[in-house]
Amino acid sequence: MGINALQIILLVLYAFIAINDSIHSDFGLNRPLIAGCFAGLVMGDLAFGLTVGATLQLMVLGVSNFGGSSIPDFMSASLIGTALGVSSGQGVEFGIGLAIPAGMLLVQIDVLARFCNTFLQHRADACIETADTKRIEFMNVLGVFMWGLSRAIPVALCLVFGSTLVNAFVGYFPTWLSNGLKVAGGLLPAVGISILLRYLPTRQYLCFLLIGFALVAYLGVPMLGVGIFGLAFALITYAQSASKPTMAAGIVSGGADEDE
Repeated sequence: MGINALQIILLVLYAFIAINDSIHSDFGLNRPLIAGCFAGLVMGDLAFGLTVGATLQLMVLGVSNFGGSSIPDFMSASLIGTALGVSSGQGVEFGIGLAIPAGMLLVQIDVLARFCNTFLQHRADACIETADTKRIEFMNVLGVFMWGLSRAIPVALCLVFGSTLVNAFVGYFPTWLSNGLKVAGGLLPAVGISILLRYLPTRQYLCFLLIGFALVAYLGVPMLGVGIFGLAFALITYAQSASKPTMAAGIVSGGADEDE
């Protein structure tokens, strides 16, 4: 299965819009999970895209580009990994294995985009002295295109040439390398979950973690069922925590009445 022109155009446009969304509006289009979902819809395999996107989403939990620092671009990687994984027919693990290095390499493109926008902003600052408002607006609009192209061009190159190259490489891949990529892709969700657990109050709610593990490992409950259990436990915990201040307030007020 190849990638047709319409699919390439849609994915490239998404990459262009998503990176600007993360800077100017933040509707969430830059999230790997959303990007993977969109790529899955475009490629005709939603489950594949959701799996790749969710795995990459776990890899960036708690990671942000504070102070203008660059982080792995797993949004573009999610688009690339889903598209090439579906087109090559090598499975989800293979797509994730391709997406991880792609996201790491695109860090350098992010640095280049920031450098170009710094240059444009200095040009806009120079125009302030001459009160050239039209040129100031032009420089800022040009910056939008710089950001968009910094993602659109790499995604386009990977999708145009990548599918052919991937299919060619797959034919020459030694078995150990192909299996290695699949094993790495299978391990990454566990790594992501481990990262997530570090940010959650795991020790405080260890009992719920054990219940969820038992439901999946021993009772075979699907993830939707585990999610419903989790929601129920969350509502119970919230109700209990919300009632504690009320009870404390009643005790204090009662004590005050007795003193009177």
